Amino acid sequence: MSERAALLKGIRVWLAFFVVCLVLSGVTAFPLVHELRWADEVLRSLGAPDHLPGLMEWIERVRNGLDTADADHPFLLYGTDWLAFAHLVIAVAFLGPYRDPVRNVWVVEFGLIACAGVVPLALICGPIRGIPFWWSVIDMAFGVFGAVPLYVVRKKIKRLEALAEAAVPAGAAAPAP
Repeated sequence: MSERAALLKGIRVWLAFFVVCLVLSGVTAFPLVHELRWADEVLRSLGAPDHLPGLMEWIERVRNGLDTADADHPFLLYGTDWLAFAHLVIAVAFLGPYRDPVRNVWVVEFGLIACAGVVPLALICGPIRGIPFWWSVIDMAFGVFGAVPLYVVRKKIKRLEALAEAAVPAGAAAPAP
């Protein structure tokens, strides 16, 4: 396998992984009420209240809030539907770099900027909304871990771009990937 083919394959594997994670993150934002009920039941059956009382208090508080919103103000959950939709739309944007990485490297860079933005958002909005700091750390981890595959992809795209430039004689047009 040529270096170009290996780079392209690596880019596509990392992008597919990132897109799958983004889609899963989005899809799981639709059924929050049911997911939280399920998570609460599973954690209780595993004895979490005895070992992780802080986590269980938080899960119970969020579950009660979601149950109340679902029963009395279901339109509030429409915001999480839009959050889920946004994840799915952003995932579609990564089809561009999957098809033509060099031309669409800006999408990967946009993703890196978005991942970096998760940290200040969690640090600023978390306390304003009464989110425990440890939960904000979990939220920030999504941005940090999301940046890892995108960073790897960007490095590979830049190597692919350099290969393409090196293969083109001065003054000639670069071949389409």
